Amino acid sequence: MKTDIEIAHEVKLKHINEIAEMLGIDTEDLVLYGRYKAKIPLHYINSDKIKGSKLVLVSAISPTPAGEGKTTVSIGLAQALNRLGKKTTAVLREPSLGPVFGVKGGATGGGYSQVLPMEDINLHFTGDFAAIERAHNLLAALIDNNIQSKKRSLGIDPRTVKWKRVMDMNDRSLRRIIVGLGGTLNGVPRETGFDITAASEVMAILCLAENLTELKNRLGNIFVGYTYDKKPIYARDLKANGAMAALLKDAFMPNLVQTLEGTPAIIHGGPFANIAQGTNSVVATKMGLSLSDFVVTEAGFGFDLGAEKFIDIKCQYAKLFPCAVVLVATVRALKYHGGKPLREISQPDLDALKKGIGNLEKHVENMKLFGIHPIVAINRFTSDSEEELEYIREVCKRLNVEAAIVDVWGKGGEGALNLASIVEHVATMCPNHHNTLYDWNWTPEQKIETIAKKIYGANAVDYTAQAKSDMEKVYSLGLDKLPVCVAKTQKSLSDNPELLGRPKDFVITVREVEIASGAGFIIPITGQIMRMPGLPDEPAAERIDIDENGNIIGL
Repeated sequence: MKTDIEIAHEVKLKHINEIAEMLGIDTEDLVLYGRYKAKIPLHYINSDKIKGSKLVLVSAISPTPAGEGKTTVSIGLAQALNRLGKKTTAVLREPSLGPVFGVKGGATGGGYSQVLPMEDINLHFTGDFAAIERAHNLLAALIDNNIQSKKRSLGIDPRTVKWKRVMDMNDRSLRRIIVGLGGTLNGVPRETGFDITAASEVMAILCLAENLTELKNRLGNIFVGYTYDKKPIYARDLKANGAMAALLKDAFMPNLVQTLEGTPAIIHGGPFANIAQGTNSVVATKMGLSLSDFVVTEAGFGFDLGAEKFIDIKCQYAKLFPCAVVLVATVRALKYHGGKPLREISQPDLDALKKGIGNLEKHVENMKLFGIHPIVAINRFTSDSEEELEYIREVCKRLNVEAAIVDVWGKGGEGALNLASIVEHVATMCPNHHNTLYDWNWTPEQKIETIAKKIYGANAVDYTAQAKSDMEKVYSLGLDKLPVCVAKTQKSLSDNPELLGRPKDFVITVREVEIASGAGFIIPITGQIMRMPGLPDEPAAERIDIDENGNIIGL
């Protein structure tokens, strides 16, 4: 069986100008990054065209550690819709080097449903992540410089500064550090740390802003800390936002690439869904809708994380709503939720599947809370038995949910034609109204409790002393009307990664609350979730190499 990278290397890519012409883009407007990558200027966003296009969201059940193929299904579905004659673009997030070198590996799909060139996209791509890192860390440097300054000091109390540095790598050793050691010339010693770039508020801002002016204003609204006399300080007070926006000028433009079958793909932004909002940029989504009749996009991890934030945060800011939502499920994940050990999930086990099916049922219930007509895509693996697949189909029928078995890894767009037909029908019948889970005018506690009880299935929410103190700051800064972006493990519907399936009778514990006033949300951090992941015992980096001809292998 060929590997993903071997399949990718066999494809003769089209020049990116050909892909642009398919979308009606003047090739003179492209900002080229070689033959197969380009950036699209923002003036191609057309609000009138957006109104007539269909947005399709792909989400998933709670995944196994390796994921369930949500991105692969998104790409395969976009290819299938094009095969049906629907002008379709896949609009996805950029991969982070953390997972690429960590557990999950790359994030460009797999098999015959990939975005290409996969090595470039998975590694440095067009430099967007580097620009976000630099903009974020510029603010960190300016904060410490102002604390050190005698002439231009704003009087920032270093004990109140929560702005960390970021890097696009899993490195647990940097979670908590001390800077400024070595004497007065090296700054004022204080405790800080690193988050991964995907968790950066700058990343969130880039993904929610709709133009450069809004980008600069949101960057200026980043909360830094307090002065010694309790005055709040923002990035604009440090005159940081102009330079930060300048660093992001090119990164703010969406990236155009192609799928293995030549379907246009726009890839932009990369926030994780367990520690951030988990969806690509608003400008990328609106660009796709402006240039296509259908856009297939995805939200990270399970419906409880990425999709909830997609609807309650991104869609509310951008005034968008998906016309169809696909829930990706796999036999192996449901057996895992039924108690089957991870190393044995490829073995047939109908009993384990039946025990774990509650996870699928809960996600379907959650979809219906938003007024969504659910579609289940059963992403088929070669180890799946017909009996197991039939059982999932029976459950979906009982839930009054349409389901389709897909084989997009092995067959590309052809393997999702049935799914594409269902999606086309549902999207065409799209209602002109939808539900949101909560009202932004509610208190933060009401919003958090609603998500915890209705989406996760919790009995109650508990707050640590630190979280209560953080919440007081939210009120004092007048940020209590913002939506909430819960940081929670993706491995469980609860905040405990050990509680698989459909857990009940549990309490969600909010450990602390971070403020993302520039992005426009607050972040309740639950359980033991970390905003800087660590590498596993056997990192994927050990399998990645380059040969003497410069070919990347092992991705």
